[in-house]
Amino acid sequence: MGRGIVIRQAHFPGRAPIDAYGNGGFRFADMSHRGSLLLLPSGVYGWGLDEGEPLTVAAFERVLDESKDIEVLLVGTGKQLRPLPAELKAALKALGISSDPMSTGAAVRTYNIMLAEQRAVAAAVIAV
Repeated sequence: MGRGIVIRQAHFPGRAPIDAYGNGGFRFADMSHRGSLLLLPSGVYGWGLDEGEPLTVAAFERVLDESKDIEVLLVGTGKQLRPLPAELKAALKALGISSDPMSTGAAVRTYNIMLAEQRAVAAAVIAV
């Protein structure tokens, strides 16, 4: 019997600036990824959130798990800025994380700058 296809969670260990975004994905570290991303201290992860889907606390669970290493979370909400729900803002604030929603393009640019400054930054960016 064959084992079948093993689907691995998309994960890049380490921190990397985003080189490009658009066409439903991102380019970083000489790789391309279709879909949304979480850019965390432990690495870059595929994130199963599409533009327009609710920004729930559950969707940000991995971010909350790494809160001790994050001071600022940039949230790229897609083409348009969407405010973060009060419940999500409160969950982040309770862990000492300042959250800043903006368009995905602005989040990518800000993340790259803060990463270069070696700040304790993370980003959750929805593919556009």
